[in-house]
Amino acid sequence: MTMPLEIITLPCLSDNYAFLIHNPDSGETALVDAPEAGAIKAALEERGWGLDWILLTHHHWDHVDGVAELREAYGAKVTGAEADAHRLPDLDLAVKDGGTFTLLGEEVQVMDVSGHTVGHIAYYIPGADAVFTADSLMALGCGRLFEGTPQQMWASLSRLAALPPQTMVYSGHEYTQSNGAFAATVDPGNPALQDRIRDIASAREKGDPTVPSSLQVELGTNPFLRAGDSAIRAHLGMEDADDAEVFAEIRKRKDNF
Repeated sequence: MTMPLEIITLPCLSDNYAFLIHNPDSGETALVDAPEAGAIKAALEERGWGLDWILLTHHHWDHVDGVAELREAYGAKVTGAEADAHRLPDLDLAVKDGGTFTLLGEEVQVMDVSGHTVGHIAYYIPGADAVFTADSLMALGCGRLFEGTPQQMWASLSRLAALPPQTMVYSGHEYTQSNGAFAATVDPGNPALQDRIRDIASAREKGDPTVPSSLQVELGTNPFLRAGDSAIRAHLGMEDADDAEVFAEIRKRKDNF
């Protein structure tokens, strides 16, 4: 009987997450993003694991800084977006939107989720009900638009929102509590959001991560996925705007929150 992949949420730096994906049958291990080498090496050594692959989502330093040291220590191969190869560490495998590859015995689907940066990708593993979204779709939020447009980010989030609802969303930062405080300002009448805010506060008091989160929960509570919601539109006075315009207003308000 084949064992399911094991996925470890690994805190790095002050508020980043990296993720270890391990196949207990083959003993192979992959890493999604490399904010720093030290915490990742410690986690691997604690478990007696090597490191075969590093999957990069985008070029920001707090997602790639540990690559060189980890590559040297473990001989890991590095995967990232072909469109972003000029500003990523050297890639052994360059991938693009719509492409697939096999990782630890599972098919991985590559999704362009530009917005936070242009060239940002997500990795969707259907067999594990997991999508690694880094700074595109986040728990109760989405990344700032450093390079892309609101229209690009809305298109990216809409693609992610169309994944099966049981998909677990592995995002790149522990921002959920502050995201919840903002979400309540644009979706104040949402009881599911209020329940989630209480659950998040309880988790953080214990020092537990709030990542991953289920896509189903995000669809019910994350305002950045809910631009079509009539209550949010009424609250913003944007009943007749299109979804991308509503999203842009929510993102602007978050930037000023």
